[in-house]
Amino acid sequence: MKKYSWHYGKGNMEFTLDEKRVAAELHVAETKPLADPIGAIHEALDHPIGTKALRELVKPGQRVMIIANDTTRVANTDIFMPILVDYLNEAGIPDNNITILFALGTHREMTQDEMISQVTEGIANRVTMLNSNARKEEDFVELGTTSFGTPVRFHKAAVEADHIICTGSVVHHYFAGFGGGRKALFPGCAQMETIRKNHSLMLRPGSEIGRLEGNPLYEDQLEGVAMCRPTFLLNTVLNEKKEFTGVFGGDYIQAHKAACQLVEEQNGVRIKERTPIVIATCGGYPKDINLYQSQKSMDNAAMAVAPGGVVILLSECPEGSGSDVFDRTIDTYDSIDAIEEAVRKNFQIGEHKAYAITRLMKKADFYLVSALPDAYAKKAFFTPVHSVEEALALADKKLGADAKITLMPYASYTVPVCKD
Repeated sequence: MKKYSWHYGKGNMEFTLDEKRVAAELHVAETKPLADPIGAIHEALDHPIGTKALRELVKPGQRVMIIANDTTRVANTDIFMPILVDYLNEAGIPDNNITILFALGTHREMTQDEMISQVTEGIANRVTMLNSNARKEEDFVELGTTSFGTPVRFHKAAVEADHIICTGSVVHHYFAGFGGGRKALFPGCAQMETIRKNHSLMLRPGSEIGRLEGNPLYEDQLEGVAMCRPTFLLNTVLNEKKEFTGVFGGDYIQAHKAACQLVEEQNGVRIKERTPIVIATCGGYPKDINLYQSQKSMDNAAMAVAPGGVVILLSECPEGSGSDVFDRTIDTYDSIDAIEEAVRKNFQIGEHKAYAITRLMKKADFYLVSALPDAYAKKAFFTPVHSVEEALALADKKLGADAKITLMPYASYTVPVCKD
């Protein structure tokens, strides 16, 4: 028996397992962390991809909007933001002409402490910080309509700025291809109806993980962002330990594609077989802050499990589902098919996440170790368990005590690719 200790919330969860049953333990490729990430950030600002150095693009006295991640996404913003703000100062942009807009998408507003944690207290005391709340219609300006029929409404503070700098990290995304890039602005700083219409394209062919070209949802986002074109992009790529493995600056499309290439090489993990059992954790906080964020790990785990198998998911979910609409959805519908029918008939944000989660349960059973009440977990179509050992005992009854197991200790990062 071997003892394991995996990230769970802000702590760890331990369990023991017969290692002879383990077919594979999936990790991102061993990409060496950058020896000098600070130097890499400066290099990305001064020698960017597809455009001039940032200092040559901004003019003294202009207003600059920096779009930053909220707390549900890890980009090491607290490391690069002070460098970026100081860099802008040196280029003639004073602190009072710099605003940080947090790209919430449809997430809740961040508290002051959370905003400080993202950018450091020093920066928080120097520049204006705003939340982009998609539900506050008065905060948004309509710029046009895409060829997909999406009304483009972005936060007015971004639209009114002389320059927009998109920041964030790049990871695989289950229907937008990859995160990062244009997503800081759209959906990050878009109004609710804009996000709803765009996300409804996830039901169309081509809206899938790891795909940009021919992905209707991505193409819709590009059309929208072109109506309020960002001046610059600063994206990071991180490993499982949240260390920098890449920093990409420049044109918001070209630099993003370069980052995506590294993510594909680093996070795409080839597997020989799909196993009856997969044990996965999101990698701890903030990836398992709620079910909304945990879904990405579920998608990755589902790519490693054999049809009819079991996924044992460790996800604390201290903030519940993360969506009132999600909660109403599972209260309203008593079957997975009913949820899918409702989403296809009238696509709504929150309901789409319930669909994204429950559709996976047609392939495998999901046993959930979390802080959620058992009754809630059952209502969301999970099998609630309270330890990995309890989950394995149930899985063994279904699949046999010799069923092979794949381990995914950082399922939010690792994307399994099987030859079949």
